[in-house]
Amino acid sequence: MGPLIFVVDSQSEVCQSAREFLESANYEARLVSANDLLTEARVHLPALVLITMAGSSASAVSLCRQFHREPSSAKARVIFLLDQVNEEHRVMALESGADDCIQKPFSPRELVARVQAVLRRSASPQSASSPEPVDLIIDSWAMKLWVRGMEVTTTALEFRLLEYLARHRGQVFTRDFLLDAVWGDMQFITPRSVDACIRRIREKIESDRAKPNLLKTIRGVGYRLDAIAAWQSAVNEDCDCSACRTKTSAARLYATRTRRRVPSAE
Repeated sequence: MGPLIFVVDSQSEVCQSAREFLESANYEARLVSANDLLTEARVHLPALVLITMAGSSASAVSLCRQFHREPSSAKARVIFLLDQVNEEHRVMALESGADDCIQKPFSPRELVARVQAVLRRSASPQSASSPEPVDLIIDSWAMKLWVRGMEVTTTALEFRLLEYLARHRGQVFTRDFLLDAVWGDMQFITPRSVDACIRRIREKIESDRAKPNLLKTIRGVGYRLDAIAAWQSAVNEDCDCSACRTKTSAARLYATRTRRRVPSAE
C-alpha cells in the first residue's frame, strides 16, 4: 500500500470517486471530514490531502492554512479540487499553501498523475550512501542558526521566518501568507516588511546576494526556500533535571510527529 492520502469529504460523490481512483493506484485513501482533519492528521500523518472546494472558497482556504500551521503537517502536501481553474484560482491555491489544483470533473489518470507529481517533489532523494548536503542547521530551542557550518546571528523575527520556510522547503508563499503565518497579529506591518526581512536573511545565508540560490524570489508570486535544513536538539539527554527531561521528551515527540531525525551537534 502506498502513502496515506486524506480526502476531505465536502462533496461526497466527488470525494468517493477520488478515493476509489487512488485506491486503484495502490494508495491508502481515507475520507475525512473538515472538522476532523487536524485531529486525524496529528495521529495518522498523511502524506497528502485533497480538499474539495465548492461555492465559497473561504472555508477551504482557511482549512488549508490551519492545516499547514500544524507542526505534524509540515511535510504534508495539499491539492485543491476546483470547479474551475484559472489564474485567480492558482494564485489563491498558492496563497493558502496548496501545492496544486485540479479541475472537476477529472479522470482517474489525471488525478493519480497529479498526486504522483506532488509527492515526488516532496520526497527526499537522499540515501544512506550519498546523503544530501545540509545548508542550514537549526536549533529551535536555542533559536540558533548555522550556515554551512558557521553560526550566524539572527533576530527573533528573522529566525521565525527562516524556520517557517525551512519547514516548508520548496513551497512558494506570497507576502500576505507569510505575514499571516509568521508576523501574526503584529501591528504597523505591510507586505514590504516581508521583503525587508528576506533581504536581511539573504545577507546572512547567501554566498552571493545578487544571485541567491537558497532563498529565491518567484516573480509575481512570492518567495521559496530551496535550502536543505536539519534540526538540532538543544537539550542534554544525559541530564536528569526536570527541565531537560521535559525538553527531551518534547523534542523526541516533535521529531517523531514531523518524521525528522534530530541530528547531533557535530
